[in-house]
Amino acid sequence: MTLEFLIFFFVAAAAVTTALLMVLQRNPVMSAIYLIANFFCLAALYLLLHAQLLAVLQVVVYAGAIMVLVVFVIMLLNLGDERAAATRLNLRGIVAVVVSCALLVELLYLFAGSALDNGPPAVGADASRIGSVEGMGEALFGKFLLPFEVTSLLLLAAIIGAVVLARREPDGLRRPS
Repeated sequence: MTLEFLIFFFVAAAAVTTALLMVLQRNPVMSAIYLIANFFCLAALYLLLHAQLLAVLQVVVYAGAIMVLVVFVIMLLNLGDERAAATRLNLRGIVAVVVSCALLVELLYLFAGSALDNGPPAVGADASRIGSVEGMGEALFGKFLLPFEVTSLLLLAAIIGAVVLARREPDGLRRPS
């Protein structure tokens, strides 16, 4: 076994552990902390795949900016410990467990099927460019230009909608449409 192989299994185990702890945690702030740890584990996995740009974006965008928003929402909503609501068994919880188990079985089936194939696909000469800035730029502004632009228009529409919905008159009344 190589050192990279051992590091992969350690980081993968840490990613699975932090994901489980995040889901099983009742305190929302602790759940957010475990999510941040999971984001760092994913960034380490990207580094093992030689995708340096994705690793940096994972840390800066998700572990940085998005988690600041999540923690701000947790503080704004003043979410407390939800022990009383979590003690009773409801239909949503049962459906969530069944769907989660079905997805787990499907993933295990897919992984077992790919392991029985003839091994990993052949790696071309441009494999080192996959996670680089040049490779991501060519993919975003080449093959995926239309979905990239549609996503930016959807985000712009969501921002405009949020501003319109949040806007109020000085006396507290909404403007008629």
